[in-house]
Amino acid sequence: MSVIAFVPARCGSKSILDKNIKLFCNRPLIYWNLQELQNSIVDQIIVATDCEKVYNIVENFNLSKVKLYKRKKENATDQSTTESVMLEYINHSNLLNTDTFVLAQATSPFTQAKHFNEGLEMFKKYDSILSCVLSKKFIWNKDGRALNYDINDRLRRQDVEGIFIENGAFYINSVGNIKSNKNRISGEIGIYKMPEYSVLELDEPNDWSIAESVMYKHVINPVKIDFSNIRLFLSDVDGVLTDAGMYYTESGDEFKKFCTYDGMGMKLLQKLGIKVGILTSEDRNLNRRRAKKLALDYDFHGIENKLEFIKDLCNKENITLEQIVYVGDDINCFELLSHVGIAACPLNAVEKIKSINGIIKLKKNGGEGAVRELIDKILTNVY
Repeated sequence: MSVIAFVPARCGSKSILDKNIKLFCNRPLIYWNLQELQNSIVDQIIVATDCEKVYNIVENFNLSKVKLYKRKKENATDQSTTESVMLEYINHSNLLNTDTFVLAQATSPFTQAKHFNEGLEMFKKYDSILSCVLSKKFIWNKDGRALNYDINDRLRRQDVEGIFIENGAFYINSVGNIKSNKNRISGEIGIYKMPEYSVLELDEPNDWSIAESVMYKHVINPVKIDFSNIRLFLSDVDGVLTDAGMYYTESGDEFKKFCTYDGMGMKLLQKLGIKVGILTSEDRNLNRRRAKKLALDYDFHGIENKLEFIKDLCNKENITLEQIVYVGDDINCFELLSHVGIAACPLNAVEKIKSINGIIKLKKNGGEGAVRELIDKILTNVY
């Protein structure tokens, strides 16, 4: 029995042009669902689209579980239902009736791998699953009648049982049930409760900026981090302090692009008694010259095993890994980032680095002020 995730992404969108691939928190909107599904227990992810732009963008994500399906035009109109394209794909494919089918909506970007996994675990006890949020709001109809409470016995909000509202994030059913009932949910339906903020959907232009703020707060950087215990701030160089590019003149001279805002940020940390430095596996004169210009406290080059090297430094300086901040972007930073007290990565970091539990995912790319972005967070939090 397989678990198939199905993500419809048609071309037409009346309210928001190219909604499914419009940048949301610096990524195409559809990326967020696909990345979380990639990290979940689903076996395969089908993106059903009639749009060449969607097709090409999704293909370039290079997610191993994703397969693209070109849906029929008649099932991609404004009048088409989601069920119509679900059934189109099911009838086209060789899925078994016992296979699990997860309908995931790209317009609900707050859904994380744990939500999909928990919903699938819950599915073992029901015929189908529906994702919802619990609302304790008092609801009225247009005729001025309260629908879910007695106006003469108004309860405190904490005493209200509440009602469940569909958030449109995902629906789980068996292939056999969908074929028989022509519906995404059927039989005994279990309700999977998601966080209240996940009720936001991206259907209107005004939703966009609000939803991005919610995304950063609850999904991308969900934890309030205490920076007060920091003793040492370290950064990788290529891809963090630079844009990862290697530039050459016609005469063969090499140069790199650094961001002056990052350098000023490091100086601000030094003024407040926090030691700063760079830690890189590369050993290049350009990096050494930049470190010398900034008058850093530490200047480590050509370090292959970064974690063991920093453990030795901790012993010499009488500090702990918990008191260290490190910013990295590639797999050679993975072990150290997984062990320091505060780990961060720029927007352009590789996916394995972004998957580290608790890592701060910065909004800027390396070489474009990502390090300064983190330092500003530190200065605001501590001082």
